[in-house]
Amino acid sequence: MKAWKLDRLGGTLAFVDVPVPQVRPGSVLLRVETQSLMSYLKPYVDGALRAYRAPEHFVPGGNAIGIVEAVGADVWHVRPGLRVVASSHLVARENVSEPGQILIGVTSPDAFGDRLQQSWKDGTLAEYALFPAQAVTPIEGLDDHDLPRLTAVTRCVVPYGGLVRGRLAAGETVVVNGATGAYGTAGVMVALAMGAARVVAAGRNADMLSELARVAGPRVRPVALCGTVARDAAALRTAAGGGAHLAFDMVGHASDPNSTLAALGALHRGGRLVLMGSSAVPVPLDYLQVMFNNWEIIGNFMHAQDAYLPLLALVRSGLLDLGPIRPQVFALADLERAMAAAGRAGSFDLVVVTGPG
Repeated sequence: MKAWKLDRLGGTLAFVDVPVPQVRPGSVLLRVETQSLMSYLKPYVDGALRAYRAPEHFVPGGNAIGIVEAVGADVWHVRPGLRVVASSHLVARENVSEPGQILIGVTSPDAFGDRLQQSWKDGTLAEYALFPAQAVTPIEGLDDHDLPRLTAVTRCVVPYGGLVRGRLAAGETVVVNGATGAYGTAGVMVALAMGAARVVAAGRNADMLSELARVAGPRVRPVALCGTVARDAAALRTAAGGGAHLAFDMVGHASDPNSTLAALGALHRGGRLVLMGSSAVPVPLDYLQVMFNNWEIIGNFMHAQDAYLPLLALVRSGLLDLGPIRPQVFALADLERAMAAAGRAGSFDLVVVTGPG
């Protein structure tokens, strides 16, 4: 098969012939149909993102949709011919207090993850991909959906995991910080699908916020941030109707903590802040402010193993409308051009790489 292999982060990426992976116990072999590209795939490949760790000589690429070609022993429910979505988020199966975790084909957070990567080092930028059975979810009842657009569920599952962890309930108000980024925009869409009464979309690009509010509907209130914590917190509280129940932070590579602190300051007493972005600087907290307001600060990485099941149900029901997503489709062999497009894509754009068909 054809696959993109990277000898190391910051090294050489080449489109080469490699053997098709062989199934082993507990594994599923997929013929990759579609996958969305991370907007930062190019700097990732170039080794410019210091937080990422990956093995040598591996196939990069995270989540994907594909058809099951074969399954290994000890796989009971997934069968050949099924269309599935594969999640790069893998948590070790042992019943221990802190099981190791990785993003297959993307990164490892620690030394144990490095060991896990050696067992599952290759991702999805190939014609076929081998994944552990617990990381794939059947896609049912969605055959009428445009497949490149449906691939947006692989973006939506990330904020879905954070909103679930933040216990977003129907009728609540949520502030989404970083709403003009790809994951932030997906977070706005998913929060609406989950029943949020009002979503305050916060960011620094006023034009993109206006487009988001126009497309997403009247429950979305855009707030263009100025960078001053007190002024931004007051603007967010006003847009939230006096304060929000939940703040969801999806800012990528922030160089200052101001927007995160403003989102925290926009909360009701007893509100929750979920941190899922990638701030490059520490976030200083006012100890007494947090204590007196009974605020809860929650760090969250990715999502539960079964997160795709309820997320796909939201799509089937029509509650999560993927219609606003604009897929830009590239062939697998055209990865270099696709990476460039992903780097300049807007928040509703989805760069999709397709398999051989």
